[in-house]
Amino acid sequence: MRTTRRSVLGAGVAGTAILAAPAVWPARAQPSAKGTVRAVMHGDVPTFDPIWTTANMAAYHGNMVYDTLFGIDDQVRPQPQMVGRHGLSDDQLTFTMELRDGLKWSDGTDVTARDCVASLRRWAARDGAGQHMMERVADISARDARTIVIKLKEPYGLITDAMAKTSTPICFMMREKEAMTDPMQKIETIVGSGPFLFNERETRPGSQYVYDRNPNYRPRSEPPSWIAGGKVVHVERVIFQNMPDVQTAIAALQAGEVDYVEQPPIDTVPALEADPDIALQDRNPLGNVGWIRLNFLHPPFNNVKARQAVLWAVDQEAHLKATFVDRRFYQPCGSFLTCGTPYESDANTEWFKRGPDRAKARQLLQESGYKGEPVTLLQATNILYMTNAAQILAQELRAIGMNIQMVPMDWSGVVQRRAVKAPPDQGGWNIFITSADGLSSSNPIWAAAHAATGERGWFGWPSDELHERLRDEWVKAPDLETRQKVTHRLQENAWNFVPHVYYGQWRTPVAHRKNVTGWINSPGVVPFWNVKKA
Repeated sequence: MRTTRRSVLGAGVAGTAILAAPAVWPARAQPSAKGTVRAVMHGDVPTFDPIWTTANMAAYHGNMVYDTLFGIDDQVRPQPQMVGRHGLSDDQLTFTMELRDGLKWSDGTDVTARDCVASLRRWAARDGAGQHMMERVADISARDARTIVIKLKEPYGLITDAMAKTSTPICFMMREKEAMTDPMQKIETIVGSGPFLFNERETRPGSQYVYDRNPNYRPRSEPPSWIAGGKVVHVERVIFQNMPDVQTAIAALQAGEVDYVEQPPIDTVPALEADPDIALQDRNPLGNVGWIRLNFLHPPFNNVKARQAVLWAVDQEAHLKATFVDRRFYQPCGSFLTCGTPYESDANTEWFKRGPDRAKARQLLQESGYKGEPVTLLQATNILYMTNAAQILAQELRAIGMNIQMVPMDWSGVVQRRAVKAPPDQGGWNIFITSADGLSSSNPIWAAAHAATGERGWFGWPSDELHERLRDEWVKAPDLETRQKVTHRLQENAWNFVPHVYYGQWRTPVAHRKNVTGWINSPGVVPFWNVKKA
């Protein structure tokens, strides 16, 4: 079946028109309540193209319908997924992968090496780790229908890590036809080879997204581990049910109307803990890191002093307490790479150790030459921690003399607007709030936002040559001790040129009905394989 974003959006607008349309979805029995898992995720699916954006909900969609060549396991090791045999030549300049047996697209055709070559190229054009890898790649080709060959200019030890990572955009494989789409344009046709099929007919964009078990998917034999191993689907259907009001979502969970809530408000945790039918689970031990992204292309943040002013103005404790309330679930963190990992560092963190210093921030802002021009702050209104962070940040920056203009919109709107490079008064922006999972943020290559490659990089488009040289050194470091030393230098420089500012680190438990079991802990995405409903 061919599913397009245009056709689905048209169905959403036309209301019941889709029900009267000729059936393009194979006739199937309606899944029973026990065969259907309803999940309230943290936001809406902004696009069906998980390569075009780093928005997590697009990756969640991609994780259902697409598959990857490699997947990361719970020991943070890349494991083969779509790949069977693979290996590196003795001179470490040729990496060869052979697709495993039985891989089919949802239209019934075979997955080929040509599909994967095109997919790798498109992904690498958008992803920071992919860009870093491709700078060292001489060629990617299909030797035959099932064999992919990567020729390197120099040895590069992170090939499988890059293809396995859970940070967005994830390296999903698509048909060659879709993968040949300009990386800066969204794909419209959804044909995957993953464990679920996207059900266009019953999807209502903005309301619900429906995924049915793919009967032709052939999982690996290994036990599941994060996004590696066997993706065995036990339920017939998964529905992402949009409920922007979190209290409504919690009430629906307690009533048994939904089975899973990804981000229950922390103030509901005591009631959920007391409910005999609800279980709380710490899905992601490293949690999430809150990012304040600054636009390097336009004033005032094209001036380093203005960026440093934000660094000195932000009170992480105030940001975190407003949303996460209980210190069990959050911690301020001054490290450029995630706290609680081997790469945590306190280098160049006077701004953090002294706490917010508004006088220092005001002085830096004045030194930047700022004259009170409007500063556009995008506020996502449908994700609580982003809403709160934007409101608190606006207060903090107004207190140092910045003329903040809040622009409220839902997260999908932020995802669209943050890609605009035009000046703020022409539809662009100066600041937006986001977050990344702690595992991705702990690695300067995995997280696209850790790159400082200018306009070919991630939204905000920071540029710094020393930062890029240090990222290269980090990759080439022969052992953990050497890599930690490079990390300190990387952080020393980062908090000088300020590619972004953090507002803290947190963990939030997920909540689910106790009769729904088999949830896999995984950073970055939520696996729905292995899940069973009694």
